[in-house]
Amino acid sequence: MQALKRDLAIGIVICGLTLMLVMAWGGPFTSSPYAQDQQQQPQTQQSQQQPDQNQKAGIFTGTIIKDGHQYALSDASGTIYKLDDSERAKPYEGKPVKVTGEFDGQANVIYVESIEPAKG
Repeated sequence: MQALKRDLAIGIVICGLTLMLVMAWGGPFTSSPYAQDQQQQPQTQQSQQQPDQNQKAGIFTGTIIKDGHQYALSDASGTIYKLDDSERAKPYEGKPVKVTGEFDGQANVIYVESIEPAKG
């Protein structure tokens, strides 16, 4: 009778541990609808913000350089930006300039509205 009680107690403990193990292991892999909504929300906000981050109008300063067969703008940090109207920059090669236009971050291109010599 003692052996039967002991075996029953061991069986209950093993079942309990197995149940806890299954619950702990399965927890991260199961997702509730609430968790899915929370994961999708930041992605939606991020995609709505991308156009603002990728296209910015402004004034860009630097030096006009020849990059292959085209002219580009090199800023003070050495970053090179392509210009959509490269020939327009030709007279300013090697000179500091102020470029007014719209910057497309994905293509790394400045859509030039105007180029003028930098003052200073």
